[in-house]
Amino acid sequence: MDKKIQLISDGDGITVFGNQKDVEHFLASKRLLSLATEISGRRLGSLLRFGSAVAQTGSEMSANSACWLKLTKESARLVKEHGLMESGTPGVSHVMVGQPGLIKSWLQAEKGVGSFLINPANLAGVAGIMAQLSRQQEMSEIKNYLATIDKKIDDVIRAQEDVELGKVVGAGFDIESAMTVLRLEGRVDDDTWSTVQARTHTITDALGWALRRLDALAKRMESATKVGDLAESAREVDAKLQDLLPVVARCFELQNALDLLRLERVLYESPDKLDGRRLALKEDRQRRRELISEAIEHLMARMDVAADTAHSNVLLHLSVHRAVVASINHAGNTVDDFHRPLGIESGRRSTEGTRWWDAARDTKQLKNAAAEAGRKAAAAGVGVAAVAVGVLAFRAAQLSEQEGGEEEE
Repeated sequence: MDKKIQLISDGDGITVFGNQKDVEHFLASKRLLSLATEISGRRLGSLLRFGSAVAQTGSEMSANSACWLKLTKESARLVKEHGLMESGTPGVSHVMVGQPGLIKSWLQAEKGVGSFLINPANLAGVAGIMAQLSRQQEMSEIKNYLATIDKKIDDVIRAQEDVELGKVVGAGFDIESAMTVLRLEGRVDDDTWSTVQARTHTITDALGWALRRLDALAKRMESATKVGDLAESAREVDAKLQDLLPVVARCFELQNALDLLRLERVLYESPDKLDGRRLALKEDRQRRRELISEAIEHLMARMDVAADTAHSNVLLHLSVHRAVVASINHAGNTVDDFHRPLGIESGRRSTEGTRWWDAARDTKQLKNAAAEAGRKAAAAGVGVAAVAVGVLAFRAAQLSEQEGGEEEE
């Protein structure tokens, strides 16, 4: 490759290809070496199945190295800095970078330089491997997330009321077994594949169950129309999210494994179909993310409405207000923990509590409190003293309004 580096991106990650020392030097110069995952020789060797155009000899392939990086704010600088060009392979861009020993050429893309990976068929093979690495990276991050929960994920799944959901545990055994076969044998045989292929509906059905549960939780919050019911509803939603979202994460992990195995099968048996399969799986993956994200956003929006109601009733329902805010913030942290390994940006901020004295200075709050106190006193038939509390609160609101009007004049 004449000491040149090739950068290839599929929108989810970046592959740096070239002589091993040059690749390491390049990544170190960008302070990205610690974030890179080396692509195994087995995976690089699988590119030879795409034909003699990939490399002139197997020894030429073995003389080169490749590292993959997840597309993050740090690694995305490579794309911006070197101006990757669209290739003939859908969704894949690439560029050649000049000689590592020369600073100017190190920072300038040498467009039009030939490379054994520029051939569209060969880029399709690289893109397929990159898609697998992206799935593996997400699986690893999800495993780390699941390791932080108090209970084992299989126990959480078994504890759910839906009997069909329990099949996810067995599906996990079969899929993980297939991943072991791939790791040790370098391919997935027909018998192994037929076993995991039959498990596909188990995972998709479980995700459908999760969407229904999220919708049910949102409706639970909507049904809490009385201030006194808000705290209980918020606590219930918060508690159920603690178990629901890890189940969803486990399904995403297993779905990533299934996608990886599918790509491996196509890469080995029908490389000409790899591009189409890769794009289809990427689209399916994005759609799953969007469906779950939208359902979570809808639920959290309902909880925010509950928070607004609690905020406007601090004077007479301080304990309810505090309980609702605590549950919503805890649920928000649970959602953030779930989003992180999936690379989903939530941008959600914690809900701030309202102090009682701050609420007492609010004219609208005083009016609401006085009106509610009066209604409760009349309904309960209590004495004049209780009614007087409402009258005084309402009078305080009137005085506050008068003072505000005088200041404006």
